[in-house]
Amino acid sequence: MWQRIMRRVLLAVSGALSVFLVYVLAMNAESVPTSERTSPLNAVERADAKISEFVFTQSNKDEVQWKIAAKHARLFEQEQQAVLNDVDVTLYGENGKELSVSGEEGTFDIATKNFSLSNKGVPLVVETRGGYTIYTNHLMWANDRKEISTSDAVRIVGHGVEVTGRGFLGRLDVEEFEVLDNVRVALTPAS
Repeated sequence: MWQRIMRRVLLAVSGALSVFLVYVLAMNAESVPTSERTSPLNAVERADAKISEFVFTQSNKDEVQWKIAAKHARLFEQEQQAVLNDVDVTLYGENGKELSVSGEEGTFDIATKNFSLSNKGVPLVVETRGGYTIYTNHLMWANDRKEISTSDAVRIVGHGVEVTGRGFLGRLDVEEFEVLDNVRVALTPAS
């Protein structure tokens, strides 16, 4: 009798420990830090699609407004976003090509059609049809407002003028560009 009671007690303790162990393992599996779940290596693995030679063109009626081309793209359906590598962007206006820029990496929001470009080492080089060259490390496009912008340092060179500062806003529809803060202007010899 005594042995039977001990067996039942040991069996009950073993069952309770098993349930507790399963509970602890389940809680630890769900509490993986967010930074580990969204690391760049995991982002590549969790992409819904990977595309080589990605091209996206935005048109209004028969006129192309802008085009993004990238050597590689990773698409994330749930986030409605594409992560791009080796990116070329061309923005068009009424008179043809208005602005072109190439960047090491970028993101493209599929829903809003907004995108951003950046370089890690050397600045982005933005060439405008009007003969100005804009240098900055990061650039964003807001499709609904047709504006390019950055909050980073910026340098604009062309037509005998060099403008430097921090922050930039360009409105393509009215062909206006402005440096927002710490603006310095220098006259340079025209080339």
